[in-house]
Amino acid sequence: MNLVQRLWERGRSLLPGEGFSFDRPLLLLQSDDWGRVGLRSMEMVEQLRSAGVMLGERAYDFYGLETAEDVSALARLLKGHRDRTSRTACITMNFVMANLDFAKMAASEFQQIQLLPLCDGLLEGWERAGLFDSYREGVEAGVFFPALHGLTHFCRAAIERELAQASERSELVKTFWRAGVPYIHWRMPWIGYEYWDPERSPKQRFLSASEQHECIGTAVGNFAKMFSTLPRSTCAPGYRANHDTHRAWAHYGVRVAQNGPGSLKPPHFDSSGVLNLFRTVDFEPALNSELAVEELMRTIGDSFADGMPAIVSIHSINFHSTIRDFRSRTLELLDALLSALEARYPDLLYLHDGDVYDLVHSGCYVNDSTKVSVGVTKRSFSRA
Repeated sequence: MNLVQRLWERGRSLLPGEGFSFDRPLLLLQSDDWGRVGLRSMEMVEQLRSAGVMLGERAYDFYGLETAEDVSALARLLKGHRDRTSRTACITMNFVMANLDFAKMAASEFQQIQLLPLCDGLLEGWERAGLFDSYREGVEAGVFFPALHGLTHFCRAAIERELAQASERSELVKTFWRAGVPYIHWRMPWIGYEYWDPERSPKQRFLSASEQHECIGTAVGNFAKMFSTLPRSTCAPGYRANHDTHRAWAHYGVRVAQNGPGSLKPPHFDSSGVLNLFRTVDFEPALNSELAVEELMRTIGDSFADGMPAIVSIHSINFHSTIRDFRSRTLELLDALLSALEARYPDLLYLHDGDVYDLVHSGCYVNDSTKVSVGVTKRSFSRA
């Protein structure tokens, strides 16, 4: 993009834009990191501790990987909640489409990154019987809406730069890799996110348009092999995306971009024709021991009152149960939240990202071959 185009894009982003509001309370659940492996067992925890990495300070020190039962338990809970149209609650699940292949990487003394596509299975040593079937069963039942998170979660260029320098950072990475653990992000934030390298100068932190295009194209191909469909929705790892990211998404048929919480912007289309949705609240019982349903209800209620969908952000770690049992408390609180919303908002609708895209185009979405109409109004808002 030349200087004139960049200035035009920057100016356009500060002008009032046009978004959408709705005459019914719409609730969406969006969840990241599905399919991304972490620590396989407590033995891995002890191996890292013996190597000098003291684990236990934060919840992500015990990030593992969901099991088939974790996924099925979530599906059962969602099936137990219905909106006014009798539709079950549903969740958008954003999948990371590849994991590090430690067996191949060990052959080069961990000097080169090798990836194993999720569609080709899990890494050697990971026992997750029935996991992929549980994903697909939830999709078939209508409680899961699969979406794209990325090919990796980390920035490959950032790690490769450290490996080439044989730095202290590279030794830390190799310590994790020898234990069969990809990384723990809060302990090494310099690995960045897939399209974003924090160690570069501010103007160069995002990967080039061609690099992003290649990453996204590979991820979309793996997603299609995994779910026999193209992704309609996506969330950039770390919410780090720019105009080049959105153009690549649009090129590969992605229609919805999920953005992080903290913005009051209504759903709107960007210059690439991608519908942008903005998360309303963080629902992270694994990370927040003081999480209160009533406080979330107030924020969600404010969103409904303003005609905007309420979008609940909840990461996959909250449903894990192998290293630490995060699942039990999460399901209890999620059940309480959905029950409270159903009681307070009798005309509540449970939607996923694809439904919202259909709504802004036609004023209706399809549930079980039945069209459900919702009043949609265009509105002005400031993009600043």
